[in-house]
Amino acid sequence: MKLEGYSIIGSSRSNGTGGTLQAQNPATGEALEPTYHAATEDELDRAIALAGEASTKYGDSSNKVRADFLRSIADEIDAREEQIVPRMMAESGLPEGRCRGEKGRTVGQLRMFAGLVGEGSWVDARIDLAQPDRQPIPKPDLRSMRRPLGPVAIFCASNFPLAFSVAGGDTASALAAGCPVVVRAHSAHPGTAEIVGTAVQAAVAKCGLPEGVFSLVFDDGIALGQAIARHPGIHAIGFTGSRSGGRALMDLAAAREVPIPVFAEMSSVNPIFILPGAMAERGEQIAEGLAGSVSLGVGQFCTSPGLVFTSGEGKDAFAKKLADDLGAVAPATMLHQGIARNFANGVSSLSAQAGVQKLTEVPADGCQAGPVLFQTSLPDFLSNPALSAEVFGPATLVIDCGSESDFTAAAESLEGQLTATVHGTDSDLETAGPLLALLSRKAGRVIVNSFPTGVDVCSSMVHGGPYPATSDGSSSSVGTRAIDRFTRAVSLQGVPESLLPAELQSANPLGIQRLIDGAPSREAT
Repeated sequence: MKLEGYSIIGSSRSNGTGGTLQAQNPATGEALEPTYHAATEDELDRAIALAGEASTKYGDSSNKVRADFLRSIADEIDAREEQIVPRMMAESGLPEGRCRGEKGRTVGQLRMFAGLVGEGSWVDARIDLAQPDRQPIPKPDLRSMRRPLGPVAIFCASNFPLAFSVAGGDTASALAAGCPVVVRAHSAHPGTAEIVGTAVQAAVAKCGLPEGVFSLVFDDGIALGQAIARHPGIHAIGFTGSRSGGRALMDLAAAREVPIPVFAEMSSVNPIFILPGAMAERGEQIAEGLAGSVSLGVGQFCTSPGLVFTSGEGKDAFAKKLADDLGAVAPATMLHQGIARNFANGVSSLSAQAGVQKLTEVPADGCQAGPVLFQTSLPDFLSNPALSAEVFGPATLVIDCGSESDFTAAAESLEGQLTATVHGTDSDLETAGPLLALLSRKAGRVIVNSFPTGVDVCSSMVHGGPYPATSDGSSSSVGTRAIDRFTRAVSLQGVPESLLPAELQSANPLGIQRLIDGAPSREAT
C-alpha cells in the first residue's frame, strides 16, 4: 500500500493541516517518506465525537460481533505482513525475525481476546435471586456484570511497534470490552502505525460497525496527547512508556472536572536475587543466562533486569563471567535516537555516583549501544536512591550483599516492579519463603530460577505491579485480565426479564458460567 501520512478519523482521513513529522531509520539516519501530518484539535474532537456516537451500539454489541471483529483485525494484519515487516524494520532497526515474531504476538493476542469474549463468561455475571419471604425484610432480585467504560485513548509504545501499539494489547482488550478506541501513534514508527491502522479500519467496515469504533491520530509533539487526556469524551487511557510520560497523563486525568483512570505501564528495574547455594552451585551458568537477558533486544524491554543482588561463595567469579559475557556482545541499534540519548545519559549518571564501579562497557555511537555493567555495595545502594533508578537499555547494576539476610533489606528498599526473580537451590528455597512473600508485595510477577525477559501472552500472566511499575497495581496489560481495566461492574435490581442483557437472563441463553446465589453454574435459574 502507498503510505499517505494522514490520521485516520473513523472511515475518513484528516486533511493534514497540523504540524509535520517524519520517521528516521535509526540504523542509517535516513529520513523515511512520507511526511506525516499531525491531527488538529478539531480533528481530534471529530474522532472522539465519533467514538462517543459509536459507544452505545458497540458497547451493547454481542459477544459474537466483537469476537468476529477482533479476528477480522488479526486477519487484516496477517494480510499486510509483507508491508508491515520491511517498514517496521526501517523505522525501528529491529531484525526481521523480531518483527515477524511481534506480528505473531499481535494477532495472537487479538485472537486470544476473541476467544475470551466469544465464550462470554468474562463478564463475571452474578445473580442473587429474590427472596420475598425473607425476614426481617425481603431480598430483592439482584444481577450484575461488567460493562464497558466508553471511549478509550491508547498511547502507543516506542519499544513495541506492533504488540503495544495501534492494534496491540491495550487496543485489543479495550475493543474486546466494548470500548471504541482513539489511538495516538508513536512518532518513531508512524508508517507501521498507518499500515496497521488501515487494517483495523478495514475490519470495522467489513464487520459493519460504526466508524467511530476506531481512529488513529498522529502527533508532532505533546500538545495533542495532553488534549486527549483532558478531553471529556475520553473515559480511560492506556499508556506504555516512561515514568515521566505516564505521570504527566495521570496528573492531567486526575485534574479533570470528571477524573478518569489511566492505566500506565511505566518504570521497572526487575531485580534479581541470587541465593548463596545457587551462586556456589551454578553462579557462572546464571551469569551466562543473565547476560543474554540483559542484552536481549539491546535491553529495550520493560522486563530487562537492571539490579542483581548477590552473596556467598562464587560471587566474584559470577561478576567476572557476567562482565566477560556482556563485554563480548557487539553494539546494536537502539529503537530511536531519543532512547539512545536517554540510555547514554543514564549510563553517565550512574557512572558518576559514589561507590559505583564500572566493570565493563561496550562502546556506543549514535543509535548504536552495547551492554554496560556496574557494581556497588549494599550500603552504598541503600543510601543512594539514584542507584535504583531505571536505565532503559542494556545496563545492569550488581549489588554485593554481605549475607543472605541482607536480601530482605534490599527488597524492602525497592519501589514497585513488574517482575522480581530469585535463583536458588532446593535447599535455598526451603528458607526463601519470607523473601518470596516480600517480593510478591513488590512485583506483579515473581520468578524462580529463570529470567524476566519474555512475557507469555496467556490467561495467568500478570504484566503489572505497584507504582511506579504501573499507575494501578491491580491491573495487567498482558493476558486476559487486561480486559478488566476498561470495564466497570453494574448491578441491576428488579429489572424485568425482557429488559435484561442476555448474560443476566434467567434462561442463560449464552450458556456462560455465572455465579448464582454464590455458587458457580452454567444452568438456567
